[in-house]
Amino acid sequence: MYNKPWLSYEQQLDKLVENGLIIDDRNKALSFLERIGYYRLSGYWYPFKQRSELCCLYNSAIKKPNKKQKRATTLVFDQFITGANFQSAVDLYIFDKKLRIFVLDALERIEVALRVDISHTLGRNSAFAYLEPDHFKDVFSKQVDAKTGVIPQHAWLQNHANLISRSKEEFILHTKEKYGLPVPIWIACEVWDFGTLSRLFKGMLPEQQTIIANKYGITKGETLESWLRCLNYLRNVCAHHSRLWNRNMIEQPKQDGLKDIKHFTDNLSPHTLARPFLQLCIAQHLLTKINPNSTWWERLKTLLNEFPDITEQGINLEAIGMIEGYVEWNWQ
Repeated sequence: MYNKPWLSYEQQLDKLVENGLIIDDRNKALSFLERIGYYRLSGYWYPFKQRSELCCLYNSAIKKPNKKQKRATTLVFDQFITGANFQSAVDLYIFDKKLRIFVLDALERIEVALRVDISHTLGRNSAFAYLEPDHFKDVFSKQVDAKTGVIPQHAWLQNHANLISRSKEEFILHTKEKYGLPVPIWIACEVWDFGTLSRLFKGMLPEQQTIIANKYGITKGETLESWLRCLNYLRNVCAHHSRLWNRNMIEQPKQDGLKDIKHFTDNLSPHTLARPFLQLCIAQHLLTKINPNSTWWERLKTLLNEFPDITEQGINLEAIGMIEGYVEWNWQ
């Protein structure tokens, strides 16, 4: 049972000071706690906490269930490292906020372009292709998902119907009033969010996935499918105002498809695969095809140069998964 007491803003600040966090301006710090919140900011002072590496025993349940093995684990303490400053956490928060807003700009352009690509490709088959199972993989349109007990296309269609029903867009209202339901795919696509389009793309037939992927300089449709799944997760992190800059990305792209990106010829490290910078590179690759004259990458480099100067606390851009030499990359 959760048993921690409610704390006033003053008490929250006292707790931080007691644990060694430097407060240069108490009134200013209180203002940040009141406007942003203790637990949202805690994700940004978390890197400043003291740690200890331990070697623990654990049982491997996969290959050798009866053999104990050693594994390193990290204990994180309440106390902060020497020199940790409240303002540094705020500066990280502000940088992260700018990064999230900046990333959403790229994802919006990618989302809009892919709505057109998917609806145009499927619409060639039928105005209502999204309703027709034969235009999709069997695993999407005919097989019951073992986890949900529902055919994925049926679940997708329910979500799609909700989007159409809730929409107040004039073109949707006009289409329903004049022609009734269902709405043609080239109109319906305009109410899709990133998750809706990425799940539909996942269900498309491989040959049609590849047609769209090739447009973006991607060899296989399954590579673009992997990328869209990752970008949808990235979009959700940004849209829900969650911490991004040093996040461990749950959705990660497949190694082999990354070689379609001109700057990636070798396999990337697990750290790079798990961090946001790689997905920013994927977004840039797509943007070079959507808008070859885009200055998004140059503006990204400018933003990364604004990363707070807190190297004394051991905090730097390596946590974002930054790839060496990215400043010199030419995407043309």
